Amino acid sequence: MSPCCLLALLALIPLTLAANPGVKVKLTDKGIEYGKQIGMASLQQKLKTIKVPDISGTEKVPHVGKVKYSLTGMTIVNLGLPKSALVLVPGTGVSLAITNAFINLHGNWRVRYFRFIQDRGSFDLAVNGLTITANIAIKSDETGRPMVSTVNCVANVGRASIKFHGGASWLYNLFKSYIDKALRSALQKQICPLVADAITDMNQHLKTFNVLAKVDQYAEIEYSMVTSPTISKSSMEFSLKGEFYNIVKHQEPPFSPTPFSLPPQDNNMLYIGVSSFTPNSAGFVYNNAGALSLYVTDDMIPPSSPIRLNTGTFGVFIPEIAKRFPGMMMKLLVKTVKEPTISLEPNNVTVQASGTVTAYAIQPNTTLSPLFVLNMEGSVSAQLNVTGVKLAGAITLNKIEMTLGTSYVGQFQVQSLDNIFLMVLKVVVIPKVNAHLEKGFPLPSIGKMNLVNTQLQVLKDYMLIGTDVQFTG
Repeated sequence: MSPCCLLALLALIPLTLAANPGVKVKLTDKGIEYGKQIGMASLQQKLKTIKVPDISGTEKVPHVGKVKYSLTGMTIVNLGLPKSALVLVPGTGVSLAITNAFINLHGNWRVRYFRFIQDRGSFDLAVNGLTITANIAIKSDETGRPMVSTVNCVANVGRASIKFHGGASWLYNLFKSYIDKALRSALQKQICPLVADAITDMNQHLKTFNVLAKVDQYAEIEYSMVTSPTISKSSMEFSLKGEFYNIVKHQEPPFSPTPFSLPPQDNNMLYIGVSSFTPNSAGFVYNNAGALSLYVTDDMIPPSSPIRLNTGTFGVFIPEIAKRFPGMMMKLLVKTVKEPTISLEPNNVTVQASGTVTAYAIQPNTTLSPLFVLNMEGSVSAQLNVTGVKLAGAITLNKIEMTLGTSYVGQFQVQSLDNIFLMVLKVVVIPKVNAHLEKGFPLPSIGKMNLVNTQLQVLKDYMLIGTDVQFTG
C-alpha cells in the first residue's frame, strides 16, 4: 500500500463541476489517525532506501599535515519515525509533520597521510532529532481521479554523532566535525525528494478509485466530485455525484439532487451519505433500459400451489377465457410504465411503482394471444444493508391496486383476480427483484478497502452509513 494511505481515503474523488451531490463522504479524526499509521510505515520503508554517496576529501590536521580520507559503502541499518502528525488545514489541505526521527548508518573509512601511510576501518553514524514537514495538495487528474503532490518540504537532520572503529580512528576524531557536516548535508539533500516520491507513488493507488463503477449489464454509477472538498480542523467532506447511468449512453434524469447535510457524528472513521437521488437515478436507468419487466410462466409457480397459470384457472373468473382458449397455458408480462419513486423517511424506505400486467394465452404453435391488460399501482418497503463495499437491500409488498386497462375477453371484475396476482407477486416477482437487490451496488472505495463496524441509518431524504475502514494490501 502506498505511503500516507490516509490521503487515499481523503481524496475519494476528483473535481468536476456540477450541482448538488447525490453522495457525500466524510473522513473523521479516527480515519485520519488510521491512515497516518499506515502511511508512516510505508514512508519509513521509502526512507530506508536512502543512498548516501561516497564522500572523500582532504583536511589539514595539526601535527599531521594533509590527510586524504574517504567514506564508502554507507548503508542504513536502522531508521525510525516515532512521532508524526497528519493535520487538516481548514480550507487548504493536509500538513505532515515528523519529529524526533532517527537514522543509523554503517560504512567504511580509509585515510592516507605522510604520503605513504594508509589505514582503514569502519564507522557508525547516528542521526537524531530529524524533523520533516511537508504540505500536500489534492487535485483532480485528467481522468477525473484524485492526484496528490507535495507543495513544499523541509528536512532538518539535527544532531549527528560518528564513531570510528579500527586502525587510526584517533585520526578521524581530530576532524570528525568536518565529516559530520558532510554526512548531514548528504542526508538532508535526499530526504525531501524521497518524501515527494512517496507522495507521488500514492497516485498509483488513487487510480484504483472507482470513479465509474460498473453495477451490471445495464448500469454503472459515477462518483465524481461536484465541489471542492470542505476541510475543517477535524474532518474532510467530499461531495460526489452519486448518479446511475446507462452503461452504453449517459442520460440525465428529469430530476436533480436536493441539498442534504451530514450530521456531526465522529464515532467512525468514515461516513457515507447516500441521498434518495441516487436510487431514484437507478430506477430511471433500469426503467429506460427495459430491465424492469418480467415474463412469468407456470413453471415459475411452486408445484404445490393450487393456482396455475392456465386458461382453466383464469376461466373460473373470466369464463370467456376458458371458452375461447380452452386447455392452454398462459404467460404474464409484468413491467413498469415509468421509473419507480424511492422515498426516504426516518427508519423507512418506500418504493412507489406504476406498471402493467399483460396476460397471454399460449397457442399450440407458441403464438401469444393477448387476453387483458391490468394497470397496477404498488407500494413496497425496502430494508437496506451494507455487504462488503456494496449497498444492498430487499423489498416486501405493502399494497397493490389493480384496474382494468384493456380487455380482449370482455368485461370482468378485476378484484376477483387479486389472490392470483398477489401470489404471483409474492412468490415470483418480488423474489426475482430481491435476488438482484441482494447483489447491491458499489459504494465509493479505493483499492482493497473493507468496511467494518458498519451501521446504516435511514434519515430524511438520505441514508447514512457510518463505518470503519481496513486495507488488506
